[in-house]
Amino acid sequence: MATTVAVIQKPPVLLQRDETLQQMLTSIDEAVGAGATLLVFPEAYIPGYPTWIWRLAPGGDMALTSELHARLRENAVDLGGNTLEPIQEAAARHEVTLVTGLTEIDRRYSGTTLYNSVVVIGPDGRLLNRHRKLMPTNPERMVWGMGDASGLRVVETPAGRLGCLICWESYMPLARYALYAQDLDVFINPTWDSSDACLASLRHIAREGGCWVIGTATAIQGSDVPVTFPERDRLFTPEEWINVGNAVVIAPSGEVVAGPLNREKGILYAEIEVETARRARRSLDVCGHYARPDLFSLTVNRSPLPPVVFSDD
Repeated sequence: MATTVAVIQKPPVLLQRDETLQQMLTSIDEAVGAGATLLVFPEAYIPGYPTWIWRLAPGGDMALTSELHARLRENAVDLGGNTLEPIQEAAARHEVTLVTGLTEIDRRYSGTTLYNSVVVIGPDGRLLNRHRKLMPTNPERMVWGMGDASGLRVVETPAGRLGCLICWESYMPLARYALYAQDLDVFINPTWDSSDACLASLRHIAREGGCWVIGTATAIQGSDVPVTFPERDRLFTPEEWINVGNAVVIAPSGEVVAGPLNREKGILYAEIEVETARRARRSLDVCGHYARPDLFSLTVNRSPLPPVVFSDD
């Protein structure tokens, strides 16, 4: 049975969590109205990817960097609270599976460290998985901490067995292999990278893993940055495309079946079929008959790695 996928690359309200959540509800209604039951939002979508890190030199404008980071922290998502309740309720109301990137704050321990995370919400509204980006890229390391592998999991959904890696994690062969080894049908890559090289990599992953691949960045122009953003006019020009999006859906053969959706703040739709992925692995199953466990082995530590363990816990 086919599933209609909606890959949503509309701009968030940058650094405004609650307003972004409201926009997501509008997008969810639109996608559901078009028949979609698997909805995918980009990397760090709540409250928006910190694109300023690529424009401000590390150690340069410390006052502005500090202010922007403080606003990001104030608008980050605490998964121990009820921040995501509006979209969880929407997922349950419409009986859809929802995947979104977000900036997560660790309130249990330090109360300050942020993580680049992706969550999968099931059609009953439950949080099925939370994966924290294992290795933030270049200046991202000044924003997000490194995640552990506790969320490096594939989960069962009506669209098939679904797993996520964030942006350049898709270049980590062992992370990909860890997902392939869990009977992966759908590989989702919320990203900020909208380059041709990224598209080529996603096509390779589809063929390598024998899985559907869904990728999307945020389509956003300078004019989409709120006027409340500190020094907006110095960092951005209204007409520029900060990111062109390039939402895409790729079949297990490596063929692009929808997109890339370029310089369009909209929703990309496609039909995917789980059986197509399972048939694709008949001739190439990198974690099955094409593996050589007598020669190669991979061990993944999926235990949570808290910074401290209290004896009365």
